[in-house]
Amino acid sequence: MSQNQPTPNVISPSVEEPIEGLPPGFGEGIAGKIAFWIAVAFSAFQLYTAAYGALPSQVVRAMHVGFLLLLGFALIANLRAKTTAGKAWFWLLGIVGFLTGIYNWVEYVPLIQRSGFLTHVDLFVGVVLIALVFEGARRLMGLPLTIIAGLFLAYCFFGNYLPDPFVHRGYSFDQIIENFAYGTEGIYGTPIYVSAAYIFIFVVFAAFLERAGMIALFNDFALGLVGGWRGGPAQVCILSSALMGTISGSGVANVVASGQFTIPLMKRFGFRSAFAGGVEATSSMGGQIMPPVMGAVAFIMAETLNVPYAAVVKAAIIPAILYFGACFWQVHLEAGKANLRGMDKATLPNPWQAVKQHWPLVLPLAALVYLLFAGYTPIFAGTMGLALTVVLILGTPLAALIGPFAFRVVFWIALGLAAAAFMKFGVNILALVIGALVIACALFKGGRETLVICIDSLAEGAKNALPVGIACAIVGIVIGTLTLTGIASTFIGWIISIGENNLFLSLVLTMLTCLVLGMGIPTIPNYIITSSLAGPALLELGVPLIVSHMFVFYFGIMADLTPPVALAAFAAAPMAKESGLKIGIQATKLAVAGFVVPFMAVYTPALMLQDAGPMAAAYGYPVEVVYIVFKACLGIGLWGAAVVGFLVVRMALWERLIAFAAGVLLVVALPLTDEAGFALAALWIGWHWWRARKAGDAPAPA
Repeated sequence: MSQNQPTPNVISPSVEEPIEGLPPGFGEGIAGKIAFWIAVAFSAFQLYTAAYGALPSQVVRAMHVGFLLLLGFALIANLRAKTTAGKAWFWLLGIVGFLTGIYNWVEYVPLIQRSGFLTHVDLFVGVVLIALVFEGARRLMGLPLTIIAGLFLAYCFFGNYLPDPFVHRGYSFDQIIENFAYGTEGIYGTPIYVSAAYIFIFVVFAAFLERAGMIALFNDFALGLVGGWRGGPAQVCILSSALMGTISGSGVANVVASGQFTIPLMKRFGFRSAFAGGVEATSSMGGQIMPPVMGAVAFIMAETLNVPYAAVVKAAIIPAILYFGACFWQVHLEAGKANLRGMDKATLPNPWQAVKQHWPLVLPLAALVYLLFAGYTPIFAGTMGLALTVVLILGTPLAALIGPFAFRVVFWIALGLAAAAFMKFGVNILALVIGALVIACALFKGGRETLVICIDSLAEGAKNALPVGIACAIVGIVIGTLTLTGIASTFIGWIISIGENNLFLSLVLTMLTCLVLGMGIPTIPNYIITSSLAGPALLELGVPLIVSHMFVFYFGIMADLTPPVALAAFAAAPMAKESGLKIGIQATKLAVAGFVVPFMAVYTPALMLQDAGPMAAAYGYPVEVVYIVFKACLGIGLWGAAVVGFLVVRMALWERLIAFAAGVLLVVALPLTDEAGFALAALWIGWHWWRARKAGDAPAPA
């Protein structure tokens, strides 16, 4: 979406990504323009409520769902419906869905007053809302998530006829509708609150950064920095995906958007098709664990756990580095095994020149990270980051009109000071700055084009937020069922009863639940459901709160890489021209850190910068963290060599088995296993190096 023209080697996204089941764009003709302006209005409404908070939370949630239904069904009508009658039907559904939000707004106080005694009209609106959320989720997210939510809803109605331990006391029709369609325990529960308050802002923020040229900066920087390394094209894919994860966390969509460029590039430089697809799938999914955005789960986790957002990011930093480090390492080994060199450095851009050219784009992201870690709320930080991006975009054409360089510097300093005044004087001063820039840009041709870019970004941001918003709405049905019926306590009891005798078995059961559930539903609803079920159980078994939630979050992501479903792998298959199953196997190997780190963190929480262990008492907490990270790096490095079958030279099968065994000893965290693991690793590495030197094999070229 950048306006910059890429060089031939630059990996750039498609002009516009398809959103879940929807084609690009908003449709043709009048209907397309209406859908476009609905998206703009949606963004404007969310930004206003985030900046000023003038409406009650319940009204904001209801209007958020109303806009999601209106825009979602409008796009289905414009982009997928084939007949005039079909288009009219979906537009009608969208309008009715929007009216449910208006109803909650208009009747806000009366609904509170008659809580528990809803009228027939209230019940009718509630039934319509539930039906439309299900239909919207089915159309936009597919059947798996819709079926799961439908089973939970059916359990509320018919669970009283089931045998122990699943039976519940039974609930009336009125009680069920009120629980799901009103209040804060169903559709308007915590997930939709987080979608409305946090996620939407950050999705729009990412859309503005993309339009401003952030992707071009990431691509140029990645190409220049690691393109010349051994296996350069794959290393670029990993680094650019890690950088993209700082502003966006849409895993499967990232595969589709960037894979059409990165996968052919990797194949052209000699990588196997399955491996190239696996690199793209693994690195794109890794964007969801890369702070600060983390696929929006970080905001949901912080809200669910009632902890500062910075605490969630702190826990995610080391695992994210290990995840991408494992990818870099295995690509390096695979390239050495195939004797592949890096890209020609003469054809690559200078990474620091790219930063020098586009450095202003880094400022909003830096401001966002600063505000988040300074203790400001995600709503405030996201809104201010977005506002600063808008100031940057609108100020650029005005600065271009100023002739002398010194005057341009003065202009940017003055604009920066005016924008920064919000820290002391509040959001109004920033709104005045943006308003003045809008008026100034409207007065000349280049400025008007910039305004069009901003309006397009608002619309794209709203469209990009659709899948997450709809998923959060329907997953409210699942959470509402858990709170209404108490069925979660049954599952929690099972895990606790197993874990009392064997914590490892409880962790494996939780992992399998996440992987199976994640085969059919996106990461966010997967995390919400599994954390509601397994999180309390793991906490009862002594696992730190954030670690238990990170555990289920990681394996929800791994589900998109794990065969047989492996959505990210199958998304990469058409571009790699290879079986999705083979790509999934390669992705699972590359993502070894994603499978190992959660287990390690349970037994040694310092890996996620959480509770100190016995080593901290003796030598200090920093020593424990460094030791555990070093041990994890060595173990993952050994596994990478075992999987690829190469270190300095190709490895025999028995060498691979020994390397794997040494890695296992290092991560098991039992008495004396560390000592045995280090000893075996040292002996094996020494033997391998000696064998390579004795055979006269030179190390593979860098």
